[in-house]
Amino acid sequence: MSTTRLLVLALAGLLLVAFPSTRAQQCQPSGTLEGPATGHTCDECCKPGHLYPTYRCSPPVSNHTKAVMTLNDFSEGGDGGAPSECDGKYHKNSERVVALSTGWYAKGKRCGEYIRINAKGRSVLAKVVDECDTLHGCDKPHAFQPPCPPNDVDASQAVWDALGIFGDEVGDFPITWSDA
Repeated sequence: MSTTRLLVLALAGLLLVAFPSTRAQQCQPSGTLEGPATGHTCDECCKPGHLYPTYRCSPPVSNHTKAVMTLNDFSEGGDGGAPSECDGKYHKNSERVVALSTGWYAKGKRCGEYIRINAKGRSVLAKVVDECDTLHGCDKPHAFQPPCPPNDVDASQAVWDALGIFGDEVGDFPITWSDA
Protein backbone atom coordinates (compact mmCIF):
# COMPACT_ATOMS: atom_id res chain seq x y z
CA MET A 1 0.00 0.00 0.00
CA SER A 2 1.37 3.42 -0.91
CA THR A 3 2.36 5.97 1.71
CA THR A 4 -0.24 8.39 0.36
CA ARG A 5 -3.03 5.81 0.67
CA LEU A 6 -1.97 4.95 4.23
CA LEU A 7 -1.91 8.64 5.11
CA VAL A 8 -5.43 9.15 3.68
CA LEU A 9 -6.76 6.14 5.63
CA ALA A 10 -5.14 7.37 8.85
CA LEU A 11 -6.58 10.85 8.35
CA ALA A 12 -10.05 9.41 7.68
CA GLY A 13 -9.83 7.33 10.87
CA LEU A 14 -8.76 10.39 12.85
CA LEU A 15 -11.73 12.38 11.51
CA LEU A 16 -14.15 9.61 12.49
CA VAL A 17 -12.83 9.68 16.06
CA ALA A 18 -12.76 13.48 16.29
CA PHE A 19 -16.16 13.99 14.60
CA PRO A 20 -18.39 10.96 15.20
CA SER A 21 -21.32 10.50 12.86
CA THR A 22 -24.63 12.07 13.78
CA ARG A 23 -26.04 8.57 14.04
CA ALA A 24 -23.64 7.87 16.93
CA GLN A 25 -24.73 11.13 18.61
CA GLN A 26 -28.43 10.28 18.59
CA CYS A 27 -30.14 9.67 21.89
CA GLN A 28 -31.20 6.07 22.41
CA PRO A 29 -33.73 4.75 24.98
CA SER A 30 -32.19 3.97 28.36
CA GLY A 31 -35.03 1.76 29.57
CA THR A 32 -38.79 1.41 29.78
CA LEU A 33 -41.54 2.35 32.20
CA GLU A 34 -44.68 0.23 32.47
CA GLY A 35 -48.07 1.90 32.70
CA PRO A 36 -49.84 1.34 36.05
CA ALA A 37 -51.99 -1.74 36.57
CA THR A 38 -55.07 0.46 36.90
CA GLY A 39 -55.65 3.17 34.36
CA HIS A 40 -56.31 6.83 34.91
CA THR A 41 -58.93 8.25 32.57
CA CYS A 42 -57.62 10.91 30.21
CA ASP A 43 -56.67 10.93 26.54
CA GLU A 44 -52.94 11.30 27.16
CA CYS A 45 -52.73 9.17 30.32
CA CYS A 46 -50.58 6.06 30.55
CA LYS A 47 -52.34 2.87 29.51
CA PRO A 48 -52.26 -0.13 31.87
CA GLY A 49 -49.51 -2.59 30.99
CA HIS A 50 -48.13 -0.45 28.10
CA LEU A 51 -44.34 0.00 28.02
CA TYR A 52 -43.04 3.54 27.53
CA PRO A 53 -39.40 4.25 26.56
CA THR A 54 -37.31 6.37 28.92
CA TYR A 55 -34.29 8.52 28.01
CA ARG A 56 -31.35 9.90 29.99
CA CYS A 57 -30.27 12.10 27.07
CA SER A 58 -31.53 14.46 24.38
CA PRO A 59 -30.08 15.11 20.92
CA PRO A 60 -27.14 17.53 20.78
CA VAL A 61 -28.01 21.24 20.91
CA SER A 62 -27.03 23.37 17.91
CA ASN A 63 -28.08 26.68 16.36
CA HIS A 64 -31.06 24.84 14.80
CA THR A 65 -31.84 21.94 17.11
CA LYS A 66 -34.70 19.89 15.71
CA ALA A 67 -37.50 19.19 18.16
CA VAL A 68 -41.20 18.54 18.50
CA MET A 69 -43.23 21.23 20.23
CA THR A 70 -46.20 20.18 22.35
CA LEU A 71 -48.79 22.25 24.19
CA ASN A 72 -48.67 22.49 27.96
CA ASP A 73 -50.84 24.32 30.46
CA PHE A 74 -48.45 25.53 33.18
CA SER A 75 -51.26 27.03 35.31
CA GLU A 76 -52.49 25.51 38.58
CA GLY A 77 -54.72 22.55 37.71
CA GLY A 78 -53.28 22.44 34.18
CA ASP A 79 -51.86 19.38 32.48
CA GLY A 80 -48.36 20.23 33.70
CA GLY A 81 -49.24 18.67 37.06
CA ALA A 82 -47.04 20.22 39.74
CA PRO A 83 -45.57 23.73 39.88
CA SER A 84 -42.61 24.40 37.58
CA GLU A 85 -39.29 22.85 38.64
CA CYS A 86 -37.24 26.01 38.17
CA ASP A 87 -39.15 28.40 40.40
CA GLY A 88 -41.78 26.30 42.20
CA LYS A 89 -44.53 28.44 40.66
CA TYR A 90 -47.39 28.01 38.25
CA HIS A 91 -47.41 30.16 35.11
CA LYS A 92 -50.21 31.80 33.15
CA ASN A 93 -50.98 30.60 29.64
CA SER A 94 -50.26 34.17 28.49
CA GLU A 95 -46.58 33.79 29.49
CA ARG A 96 -44.06 32.52 26.93
CA VAL A 97 -42.66 29.61 28.92
CA VAL A 98 -41.42 26.11 28.11
CA ALA A 99 -40.38 22.82 29.64
CA LEU A 100 -37.46 21.00 28.00
CA SER A 101 -36.78 17.27 27.80
CA THR A 102 -34.53 15.99 30.59
CA GLY A 103 -31.27 16.05 28.60
CA TRP A 104 -31.82 19.62 27.37
CA TYR A 105 -33.05 20.73 30.81
CA ALA A 106 -29.57 19.71 31.98
CA LYS A 107 -30.40 19.32 35.68
CA GLY A 108 -31.76 22.86 35.78
CA LYS A 109 -28.83 24.59 34.07
CA ARG A 110 -31.23 26.22 31.60
CA CYS A 111 -33.67 27.38 34.31
CA GLY A 112 -34.61 31.00 33.81
CA GLU A 113 -32.72 31.13 30.51
CA TYR A 114 -34.40 31.94 27.21
CA ILE A 115 -34.47 29.80 24.11
CA ARG A 116 -35.33 30.91 20.58
CA ILE A 117 -38.00 28.78 18.90
CA ASN A 118 -38.42 28.86 15.12
CA ALA A 119 -41.45 27.60 13.16
CA LYS A 120 -43.46 28.66 10.13
CA GLY A 121 -40.97 31.42 9.29
CA ARG A 122 -41.40 33.04 12.70
CA SER A 123 -39.22 33.19 15.80
CA VAL A 124 -40.07 33.70 19.47
CA LEU A 125 -38.17 33.81 22.74
CA ALA A 126 -39.47 31.65 25.59
CA LYS A 127 -38.27 31.21 29.16
CA VAL A 128 -37.31 27.75 30.45
CA VAL A 129 -39.29 27.11 33.64
CA ASP A 130 -39.63 23.35 33.81
CA GLU A 131 -38.39 19.90 32.83
CA CYS A 132 -40.35 17.57 30.59
CA ASP A 133 -39.30 14.39 32.40
CA THR A 134 -38.04 11.65 30.08
CA LEU A 135 -37.33 9.16 32.88
CA HIS A 136 -40.50 9.17 34.97
CA GLY A 137 -44.24 9.37 34.43
CA CYS A 138 -47.56 7.53 34.71
CA ASP A 139 -48.06 8.88 38.25
CA LYS A 140 -49.76 11.82 39.97
CA PRO A 141 -46.69 14.13 40.02
CA HIS A 142 -46.53 13.71 36.21
CA ALA A 143 -50.30 14.13 35.69
CA PHE A 144 -50.53 10.39 34.82
CA GLN A 145 -48.82 11.11 31.48
CA PRO A 146 -46.06 8.95 29.95
CA PRO A 147 -42.43 10.07 30.06
CA CYS A 148 -41.63 12.78 27.51
CA PRO A 149 -39.70 11.98 24.35
CA PRO A 150 -36.04 13.11 24.33
CA ASN A 151 -36.67 15.90 21.78
CA ASP A 152 -39.64 17.69 23.35
CA VAL A 153 -40.20 21.41 23.86
CA ASP A 154 -43.38 21.65 25.88
CA ALA A 155 -44.70 25.19 25.28
CA SER A 156 -47.41 27.43 26.71
CA GLN A 157 -50.31 28.69 24.61
CA ALA A 158 -48.58 32.09 24.33
CA VAL A 159 -45.65 30.49 22.48
CA TRP A 160 -47.99 28.77 20.02
CA ASP A 161 -49.88 32.02 19.46
CA ALA A 162 -46.68 34.01 18.87
CA LEU A 163 -45.59 31.48 16.23
CA GLY A 164 -48.98 31.71 14.50
CA ILE A 165 -49.83 28.07 15.08
CA PHE A 166 -53.54 27.57 15.64
CA GLY A 167 -56.36 25.04 15.35
CA ASP A 168 -55.58 21.60 13.96
CA GLU A 169 -51.86 22.42 13.74
CA VAL A 170 -51.59 22.49 17.55
CA GLY A 171 -50.32 19.18 18.90
CA ASP A 172 -46.97 17.69 17.90
CA PHE A 173 -45.41 20.40 15.72
CA PRO A 174 -41.87 20.25 14.23
CA ILE A 175 -39.68 23.20 15.28
CA THR A 176 -36.06 24.18 15.67
CA TRP A 177 -34.68 25.90 18.74
CA SER A 178 -31.44 27.28 20.12
CA ASP A 179 -30.18 28.94 23.27
CA ALA A 180 -30.90 32.67 23.03
